[in-house]
Amino acid sequence: METNQQEPIKRSEFIRSLGLSSAALMAFYCMGALTSCSKGGSDDPDPTPNPGGKVDFTIDLNNSAYADLKDAAKKFVYKDDVLIAQAKNGNYIAVAKICTHEGNLVTYRPTVDNLYCPNHGSEYDLTGKVTVPAVSNQANLKQYKTALNGTSLRVFEE
Repeated sequence: METNQQEPIKRSEFIRSLGLSSAALMAFYCMGALTSCSKGGSDDPDPTPNPGGKVDFTIDLNNSAYADLKDAAKKFVYKDDVLIAQAKNGNYIAVAKICTHEGNLVTYRPTVDNLYCPNHGSEYDLTGKVTVPAVSNQANLKQYKTALNGTSLRVFEE
């Protein structure tokens, strides 16, 4: 008498039988993990709701999370999707933190008082206007307004 016993299927074969490669499954897993990790929450020293997606928040400049604004070598911080910098003239500026060329983080360079994308060399002035584009049709960075009241700095858009 012959038994019809099958060998157990391997996990990778099972996944392939569902039409997903291991790489695709890993990609979906990683995207979900990155999304869940990127949602602000408890790491934010000044959690404030952002209804409607408009930028409007206030930071306490005495908070240690923003100490880099006072560091002569750095003079900038990121908060949410915004780069905040203290320009050479002492004023605070705020722009979108993502380079319009390929989506990399922009930094502030206090020595030359401009914004810079270290990945492709794009440069922006303090208003977010492209001065050295990586590509000919490169867009400017979005600029936000700032208002200083004592040690509270409000960053907002109208």
